[in-house]
Amino acid sequence: MIRAAEAVGNIEAAQEWEARGASFRAARHRRRMDLLAAPIHLARGTAIATLPGTGTLLAIGIVMAVAEHQVRDVLVPITGAVDTVAWICAVIAVLWGPALAAAPFVALAALWAVGRRHGAAPAWMLPGGKPSNEGAPITPSIVVTALRDLGVAPLRNAIREMGDAGAAMLGPITMAGCGVEVDVHLPSGSPTEEVMNRRRKMAENLGRHEHELYISVAPAARTVRLWIADSGALDEPVPASPLVTDPTMTANYKTGRAPWGLDLRGDAATLSLFQKHVLVTGLSNQGKTASLRALALWLALDPTVDFRLGDLKGVGDWSMFEGLASVLIEGPTDDHVVLVTEMVEEVFIEMQRRLMAPKGTVFTPLVVIVDEAQVAYGSAAVGLDKRPFGGAKATSRYFQAVKGIHDQGRAVNVTIWEGTQDPTDQNLPKRSREGNHIRAALVLGTESQARMALGESPVEAGAAPHKLRQGLDKGQLVVAGDGVQLPPAQVSLNVRTHYINDEEAVQITNRAKALRSGVTTRAAVEPAAPVDHLSAIAAVIGNEPRMGTDEVRQHLAQRNPTEYRSWTASDLKQALEPFGAAPYKSNGNMVVSRDRVLEALAERAAEDDGDEF
Repeated sequence: MIRAAEAVGNIEAAQEWEARGASFRAARHRRRMDLLAAPIHLARGTAIATLPGTGTLLAIGIVMAVAEHQVRDVLVPITGAVDTVAWICAVIAVLWGPALAAAPFVALAALWAVGRRHGAAPAWMLPGGKPSNEGAPITPSIVVTALRDLGVAPLRNAIREMGDAGAAMLGPITMAGCGVEVDVHLPSGSPTEEVMNRRRKMAENLGRHEHELYISVAPAARTVRLWIADSGALDEPVPASPLVTDPTMTANYKTGRAPWGLDLRGDAATLSLFQKHVLVTGLSNQGKTASLRALALWLALDPTVDFRLGDLKGVGDWSMFEGLASVLIEGPTDDHVVLVTEMVEEVFIEMQRRLMAPKGTVFTPLVVIVDEAQVAYGSAAVGLDKRPFGGAKATSRYFQAVKGIHDQGRAVNVTIWEGTQDPTDQNLPKRSREGNHIRAALVLGTESQARMALGESPVEAGAAPHKLRQGLDKGQLVVAGDGVQLPPAQVSLNVRTHYINDEEAVQITNRAKALRSGVTTRAAVEPAAPVDHLSAIAAVIGNEPRMGTDEVRQHLAQRNPTEYRSWTASDLKQALEPFGAAPYKSNGNMVVSRDRVLEALAERAAEDDGDEF
């Protein structure tokens, strides 16, 4: 305690502890010397007590002898005392056996009486008691000891060599919600990664469970920040959402913040959704849909927001948005993937229309939500033009539409939110996940999945959704990115989300519907007519006798970005080859002939007329 006080510059506390230490040592020395001299004092006291007693008995005997005129009466008192002692010893010898046999029953009766008076057994007798250090208050000595015993040799040796036994490493231990926080400046040669990778052992050394300790990188170099929860505090339930408890709450897309839950300190965790693309991922049945839906329920209280919803699970988790969202698609099949893809493509086209509007035009918010998006990325559905609706490749229509919205949507208030399970490169492409402003992960299985969900930097800085407890930490998210208020120098935040059940969600959406003039929900987007590639190619060639294939694809992409932006030379060849108008080489360049394309159109028209006849 003296070294800790000196480390923080509290000289008065150091002097007080020094005086208390000196007093304690002096008292301990006196006790030890008294213990060593105790036998001598006992013998001396016994001798001093015996001599007066013997003299007194002799005096009494002399008085009796004079009175009775019998010399032998001088020893009568001493003889009587000896007989008394002998009688007492005989009684003890007789009673010793029964007393020894009755002692356990007497002890049990005494314990029963203690329990009857106190109403409970003593703490040391209670079953299932905690270890002596579990849940103990966090002190500088406990933190330094935990670091010393962490198993990092350079750190252990450095602490032993420090004159203050490691106290100078610690910043002030401050209260932080339902726990405490302390910065640890590691000595030279002790990398932060070594400490962060031993989170479980560090927690056990502190008398806590692994989930009750969070280690992150502090602003100062070679410094880690420890947040240590009060024992059992994180297992307490999260209170009800303000959306449920406050029926007058409204939302504002631009300036408001969605009440999502509580951070580990117990403070409200709120989220700005203004022009933010959102990704929520995690293992199955850990609260992904409930977390994503909680954000949508808040935003629904802003009547200016238009929702387009695709639920590729289809069990009714989003059915309360009927009459609130302009599009609601529910179901897990490839047919539903087709409809969701076309919905997202329609939003992409709307985004392009807004981008072409005059400068200064104000647009109402348009939010498209796709829950269970891994179904779309994993779908094998293929359109009439041989392009896949799903998949993670550049030819995927769903992927291309999502990517397009990520690229430019926020500029015109068009955003997309995705919820997906068990992220991998197959069901959540890198380009898609990195286009999100807010990335949140529930429980994940591996660190590699955590890096996919949140990015490299947050995980390097201590974000650990893979360290959450499956089932026990249900609804707890690790959030990174723009839109969430983060503590200084931190790149992620743990949020214990409010849970809103289906009945409460219906009540909230009913309030949201009352704020609107009435919304007709479409079950799906009307399917788009198949694109006529041959006519489109003829249109871009115009009056040119021939045109290079790269130039043809460029003009096609300008005319219809949704359809042709991802086209390759192979796609162009496949579109023309069945009609005998495939590209050919001219002067070393691949070109498309206008005459061949026009002949192909004429032949197709003649065939169509023959079929009608």
